[in-house]
Amino acid sequence: MKALFVDTFYWSALLNARDDWHPQVRQFSQSLTDVSLVTTEEVLTELLNFFSSFRYVTRLGAVRLVDDIIANPNIQLISQTHETFLAGFSLYRQRLAQEYSLTDCISLS
Repeated sequence: MKALFVDTFYWSALLNARDDWHPQVRQFSQSLTDVSLVTTEEVLTELLNFFSSFRYVTRLGAVRLVDDIIANPNIQLISQTHETFLAGFSLYRQRLAQEYSLTDCISLS
């Protein structure tokens, strides 16, 4: 089975019908067969932070999405640890010119 890393962009566009990328991400999501998704707890943190200023119903949707991700056996959720933070921080320090977020760097490490 092929593994595909998905980041905050994917989850937020999948959830938010007002996102410009929502239709494409939904269509892409429905086309995924025989693929396991991989994401990190840091990505889920970033996702919940992103939706923190939205309306209550949208925040509730984000919470439900995270609950579904955690419970889904077809999604590999990589736990955050001190080691993943340090590895991501090291990459962040090395790639200041690329404007990567710390979450991106942790996910790339």
